[in-house]
Amino acid sequence: MSLSYVTYRTAIDRETHRLVRATTGAAPATPVPGCPDWTLADLLRHTGNLQRWFTVLLRDLAQQRPARPEIDPDLPADPARYPHWLAEGAAAADQVLRDTDPDAPMWAWGPDHHARFWARRMLLETLVHRVDAEQALGLPAEIDPVLAADGVDEFLTNLPYATPFAPHVAGLRGADDVIRFECADLDRQWAVRLRPDGFGLDPDAGTAHATVRAGAAELLLFVYGRPGSGASRHGDAALLDRWCANSRF
Repeated sequence: MSLSYVTYRTAIDRETHRLVRATTGAAPATPVPGCPDWTLADLLRHTGNLQRWFTVLLRDLAQQRPARPEIDPDLPADPARYPHWLAEGAAAADQVLRDTDPDAPMWAWGPDHHARFWARRMLLETLVHRVDAEQALGLPAEIDPVLAADGVDEFLTNLPYATPFAPHVAGLRGADDVIRFECADLDRQWAVRLRPDGFGLDPDAGTAHATVRAGAAELLLFVYGRPGSGASRHGDAALLDRWCANSRF
């Protein structure tokens, strides 16, 4: 975990309420370009359901993956009420996060099988979807660069384990091809090696076959496959196209 558990917990609350403020009173049918085929109502329902599911996992310190309900029973019939429903769920999540030992062992789909995994994951889900909503509404969508860089790290660390719900990730194979991701505004970079049998972070990778460079915020949006991130791409264009086609989840 790159940042402290308290940082994740307080950022979840802050990011959720930014999302609530941005969407309160907005038309639920507003399209969300960052999530093709979604409306604001879809985005809020997805974010709220995920937060509630993560909250249950943390409350129970689940030791194996439980079934995830498709629709929360408390979901309002009127989508205009979704922001309020999201805020209610965030309050419950915050209380569970306060009561949970971040080092408690539990099931997680990524490599870190501790409660802290879910705090970090909840933050990034909420932050990225807050940006999606603000951009859909034409609002300023600023991202703290430290959180953004941690989000890039979290994404690249966990992506090799995402195939159970994102099977296209299995298409990220190569002949020891290296992609380097560089933060232009922070001293952070990551190298991912695509092997014939899989892929993953390789801190000892040498020369990259392709490089993506941007400020931390733009780099986070790039790895999440959001349009218009402003990231600059260099090197093997086909390799980067393969990455973009198979890395989104």
